Amino acid sequence: MPAGELRTGEIVRDAFRRGKQVFVPYIYKLGGSAETKPSSIMEMLALRSLEDYESLQPDGWGIPTLDASSVAGRENCLGGNGLRGEDGALKGGDDCGLDFIVVPGMAFDHGRRRLGHGKGYYDRFINRYRSNVGKGQMPYLAAFCLAEQVLQPPEEVPVGEYDNLVDSLVVGDGRVVRS
Repeated sequence: MPAGELRTGEIVRDAFRRGKQVFVPYIYKLGGSAETKPSSIMEMLALRSLEDYESLQPDGWGIPTLDASSVAGRENCLGGNGLRGEDGALKGGDDCGLDFIVVPGMAFDHGRRRLGHGKGYYDRFINRYRSNVGKGQMPYLAAFCLAEQVLQPPEEVPVGEYDNLVDSLVVGDGRVVRS
């Protein structure tokens, strides 16, 4: 796990073998005042193939990352191609169709709460996705973690109103924590 991040390459390879469409996170800086909006945001953009995935270069966390020059031509899971922005026009309905999101975190509890890395990228994205699909189907949120990252009851991860619970924790010791 480079810099504390789970390697998901085998999950991506398996998804392509099964004919699934795979989207990966892309984080970029927003323009405007950081006082009223976040300074950067995350979008989920499509990989074209397994070869496309394997050609990605690692970022500072060791995570394979899309090259900025390829972003405009990539399908956005919220509709259209390229970046939508926090307040960008989004297409809902059948165009939104994520089934599964691997959600990272530093700590988790048995109530399926998570402590992210502090920037809110995944929670903001999940909330944008939820408002975009309306009553449509939300993707299954799974967090993969080590046993040492899971707090023991009665300890709980503190959460706020914009934080999202995951649907399950898949723990390195073989346990699966579900609702």
